[in-house]
Amino acid sequence: MNIKKTSRIRRATKLRKHLQKFKKTRLVIHRTSRHMYAQIISAENKVLITASTLESTIKKKLSYTGNIKAAVLLGHKIANRSIKKGIFNISFDRSGFKYHGRVKALANAARNAGLNF
Repeated sequence: MNIKKTSRIRRATKLRKHLQKFKKTRLVIHRTSRHMYAQIISAENKVLITASTLESTIKKKLSYTGNIKAAVLLGHKIANRSIKKGIFNISFDRSGFKYHGRVKALANAARNAGLNF
């Protein structure tokens, strides 16, 4: 494994261990160069809600799914699904990715749509 990926996984592991202590529901994201994925995972590690830029409703609105516009749409989509299920308070698990660019855009969009973290 290269150093960049190893560092990201180390950061992600450290954060997840910290969140497990408090038994919180979390919004987990994963980012690739072409797509983004978001999941709401319960304290018992069960996936409650998912959304990604691979969904046809998001893909149709965009010409490219690996940019900030796609992250904003994904943030709104995951927040709306979460609110419909009655989940308002979560922790943001960025999976070790640095908090800027698409990760920051997704988080801010989810907050603006009604999630608290």
